[in-house]
Amino acid sequence: MSTTTTSDRTGARTEEAAGVIAGARERIDTLDDRIIGLVQERMAVSAVVQEARITSGGRRVNLAREMEVLGHYREALGKPGTALAMTLLELCRGRV
Repeated sequence: MSTTTTSDRTGARTEEAAGVIAGARERIDTLDDRIIGLVQERMAVSAVVQEARITSGGRRVNLAREMEVLGHYREALGKPGTALAMTLLELCRGRV
């Protein structure tokens, strides 16, 4: 019967480093849960905006606004920010 040590699970070469990694991974998991919650909240708010726009006779998507969002993410996070913003916009558009 083999036992898996913390260093085996983390890829660290020392138990000390494995402990640091394990703790950091727990924090990352917590952050990921918060990010998912924020994305879901953003989706709900976006649905409210879309409904108001459509009800008033507008279109579901406002491309000028989407370009602002893309620029904001690109400025804050660089090129990968653009890809992240595109994914968020896709999630928040709903069925177009």
